[in-house]
Formats: sequence, C-alpha cells, structure tokens
Amino acid sequence: MAFELPNDFRCPISLEIMSDPVILQSGHTFDRVSIQRWIDSGNRTCPITKLPLSETPSLIPNHALRSLISNFAHVSPRTQQEHSQQSQSQALISTLVSPSSSNASKLESLSRLVRLTKRDSLIRRKVTESGAVRAALDCVDSGNQVLQEKSLSLLLNLSLEDDNKVGLVADGVIRRIVAVLREGSPDCKAIAATLLTSLAVVEVNKATIGSYPDAISALVSLLRLGNDRERKESATALYALCSFTDNRKRVVDCGSVPILVEAADSGLERAVEVLGLLVKCREGREEMSKVSGFVEVLVNVLRNGGLKGIQYSLFILNCLCCCSREIVDKVMREGVVGICFGLEDNESEKIRRNATNLVHTLLGNPMNS
Repeated sequence: MAFELPNDFRCPISLEIMSDPVILQSGHTFDRVSIQRWIDSGNRTCPITKLPLSETPSLIPNHALRSLISNFAHVSPRTQQEHSQQSQSQALISTLVSPSSSNASKLESLSRLVRLTKRDSLIRRKVTESGAVRAALDCVDSGNQVLQEKSLSLLLNLSLEDDNKVGLVADGVIRRIVAVLREGSPDCKAIAATLLTSLAVVEVNKATIGSYPDAISALVSLLRLGNDRERKESATALYALCSFTDNRKRVVDCGSVPILVEAADSGLERAVEVLGLLVKCREGREEMSKVSGFVEVLVNVLRNGGLKGIQYSLFILNCLCCCSREIVDKVMREGVVGICFGLEDNESEKIRRNATNLVHTLLGNPMNS
C-alpha cells in the first residue's frame, strides 16, 4: 500500500516532517529547529514571502498541525492495511450471516475470510465474536461441496486461537466433522481430520471428541479407505486423541490396529507413532500380538524408517517383548539385537535409550523403558 505524508507536514526549509511546527508572524509554518537556525543566522525576512520580520520574531506553536502530524504518523502502512482488512472482514461477515445472501456471495465471503484469518489473530477473534461461526457451520451442513470446503477451512483457521477451541466444540462442530468424515469429498475429509487435530490440542476436547459417537471410527475408516493425504491427516488426528489415555481403548476397539500396521507397512510413519501410544494399553498389546507380520513391519521401520519411526518401533517392540516370550523369539530371529547395537551412536537420545532398553529385554535383563 502506498504511504506518503502530505507535503504540508514538511518544513519549507528542511523539507523534513515537522516535529515541532511553529507559526511565523508572516503566517507560514516551519519546524522550530529550522526557523530558529534561520533567525540565529541573522536573517530577518520570512524564508517564503521575503517580507521583513521584527527584530525578535515570535514563534507560535501550531498545536493543531502538530496533532495532525502525530496522529497521521502513527497510522503506519501496516496499521492502515489492518484497518482496511478489518473493514473488509466486517463486510464479508455481514454477507456470510445474512439469510438473504446467495450461495455465490457466501462462497466469495468465505474465500476471502479464509485468506484474512490465515495469519491475522485479531481478525480470527473478530470473526468468532461476530456470530459467523454459526453461519459457517450452516455452510458445512449445506450439501454444497465447495461451500463445505471453504467453511471447514475457515473453521480450521479460527481453531488456531486457543480461546476458540472449546467454543467451537460447544457450538457443535464435532457433529459436522463426523458427517464430513463419513460422506464429504476427499479434500473436505482431509480438512475435517486436520480440524479435529487442532481442536484436540485442548485436553478437555480430547475427551469430548473421543466419547462422541462415531468420531474415532470415522477417522479409522478414513485411515483404511482414504487417499494419501486423508490417511496422513486421520493418523495425525488419532495420534492427538490417543495422548488422552481413555481414548486408546476406544481406538483399539474400532479395529484400528491391523489398519495402522498396514499403513505403517506402506510407509506412513505417523501410523507407527499411533501404535506407540496404543501399545501402552493392554488391549493394544493384545491386538498387536495377533497381527500376522507385525514384528517384520516394525523391523523394516528400524532398518529404513525416519527418526520418529525408529524411536517408536523400538519402544513398541520393547513393550511387547516384556509381555511375550514368543515375540522375543521372533524379534531375535529378525536380528534386532544387531540393529540396536548399530543405533548406539544415533543422533537421537531417545533412540539410543530405547535401543539399549530393548537389548536388555531381549538378553534377559529387562530395564524400565
């Protein structure tokens, strides 16, 4: 945005913005420092009119101009842009919440609000306080795929504010998310799963989402049937939810373990991280021990995975080996002890510790993980 102070704010002598404007008896205004220097140099004429001045010219403070300059200068380019954006957002909100607005008008408003709320916390709060959340939720329910996607994106942006997370759940966003996870377009499903992850940052929301009918099962179904993006976002949401202890059994009961193992085998490292949380509950360990080829999948992650995958695979194997001699034998046959020795110099302290713990478990000297 162009930003230029009016020329009248500049001293006629220095051409700089005046900090202390004063009026000379000729009626013209100068910055005090500049005109005082002019007078002290022996000049007794007005620099502009060239009319004579008194022997001791009086300099009258121009308070009105000084106030104008001060107020104008405080409106920086960024501030002007913010004011403009806030004005825009108010008009867009009005269009969105108006019952008489067409779908096309609502879509335009949603698209622009998504852009405005992506990085601006102030506008996110303004949108939330304006009643626009209800209108966005109605758009999710509209059955219009494009409106649904934009409204979910707006709700996702609004959820970036911690103060909004509980409020969105209270407004009924979970019901809409579950419906989208079941029947929405691929893009809408991915955004809906991401929105769940954002909401699950707050501990109370983890419990609320976990206990909501079909919320977890919808994520597990998306993990099984979705495209790469959907599977990644659903696994991330499950990981966020499983950090709450009570949700782990719920996730296991939805038949997630074999689906997570298959996802891990296909290279989705986040699935290994979810399994690393599920192994902490008895039901999770029991289900993992039933999955054919599970140990081989984890060993493959140890050999070829990223740091997080390796860390969680070591942890899972150690938990399972502490509970099952049969799994110890499988792990030993896969040469895991040698792999662990090779990880002793790994850059990750957690990997080194988990590898050491697993070796002690395998060799009959169990340690606390």
